Amino acid sequence: MEGLPHQIVAGIATGGIYASVALALVMIYQATHHVNFAQGEMATFSTYIALTLIQAGLPYWVAFVVTVAVSFVIGVVVERVLLRPMHDAPVLAHVGIFIGLLLVISNLSGWIFDYTVKAFPTPFDTGAPMLGGLVSGHELGSTAVTLAVLTLVYLFFRHTSLGLAMRAAAYNPVSARLVGIRVGWMLALGWGLAAAIGAVAGIMVAPVVFLEPNMMLGILLYAFAGALLGGIDNPAGAVAGGFAVGIIENIGGAYLVGTELKLTLALAIIIAVLLFKPSGLFGRVVVSRV
Repeated sequence: MEGLPHQIVAGIATGGIYASVALALVMIYQATHHVNFAQGEMATFSTYIALTLIQAGLPYWVAFVVTVAVSFVIGVVVERVLLRPMHDAPVLAHVGIFIGLLLVISNLSGWIFDYTVKAFPTPFDTGAPMLGGLVSGHELGSTAVTLAVLTLVYLFFRHTSLGLAMRAAAYNPVSARLVGIRVGWMLALGWGLAAAIGAVAGIMVAPVVFLEPNMMLGILLYAFAGALLGGIDNPAGAVAGGFAVGIIENIGGAYLVGTELKLTLALAIIIAVLLFKPSGLFGRVVVSRV
């Protein structure tokens, strides 16, 4: 068990990626009460855009910022073009749209950028492990970037009028409309912000898992487990759940099930949460009269 500290630190690093994607899932769920199954594919497509910009000669961080901005626009366009006309459609229609979007974006990534596995550069030190051999330079750097993004998102929602308007539109759209908030556009901005956060997660994880059209499939499952564990209607809980899943995955993969079966831990978490605490650790229990 002498490797336990390393597994915990590595779990925090990967958990930050899961927390980012879990937050994106929760943001869309709060506004639509549906899970965006295409969140991972949207992040993968954004990562391909970043790689293309870097290969075109742009500095890494310039490509990073441009990709996040483009991803935001893509998220807004997806909501306006695909989701807005289906606002009052049945639940199964929304599920079909999300699955269709998953398949379209995945195949579009392969068609445009091809299906070969690509190495993605990292701006962080790739030399000797840091902090006494506990963590690599990329793990430390990606954790710092992820925490910075999560902090900015928290400050945006807590301390800006636009963030407060988006929260109001998600929690109570009827009352939000009565006070003059344009709920439709708040939803579109939420999709854009979720796509931008997903882009950050994709860029940070690509140097570790390598870039290919299905790069985010497993990560989306871990993120969904984190969102359920923390509470699918609680952004802060989803972030905490993402970090928890990252630690559980690394420790469980190292000492319980092996690396080949780590994905089963995410499935086990999902099943356990749905069976014993569907609202998650920090979620709200909603009771409605039927």
